[in-house]
Amino acid sequence: MKKTIAAVLATAFLLTSCSSSTTATNLDAAGFADQVTKTNVITLDVRTPGEFMEGHIEGAINIDVEGATFDSEIANLDKTKSYAVYCRSGRRSIVAVDKMSATGFEKLSNLENGINDWIANSLPLVTS
Repeated sequence: MKKTIAAVLATAFLLTSCSSSTTATNLDAAGFADQVTKTNVITLDVRTPGEFMEGHIEGAINIDVEGATFDSEIANLDKTKSYAVYCRSGRRSIVAVDKMSATGFEKLSNLENGINDWIANSLPLVTS
């Protein structure tokens, strides 16, 4: 019995330690739209520059999470600020918030399902 309990606890510990370390709050499109209107929140688009030019959320800063300079660019950001992070589908933004969290960012929001969800909810994009 004690061995079984110990095995269950050890397994639970291992599964917990393998989970994402992200401290981001996942938001749907409506919640994210509310978040990006706050004056103390910086909106971060982590898609490619080409995707950004096709349409982005107003006021967003583009730093490509898969680009060679992502780590150095986020190192220049103020870690005390709040960041609302998004990509196309939500996969890259999770990678971005995980990296940001690992380097000391604490106030992070993630757009679940990415800009695809934003568009599906008829929210506005800036094209340039």
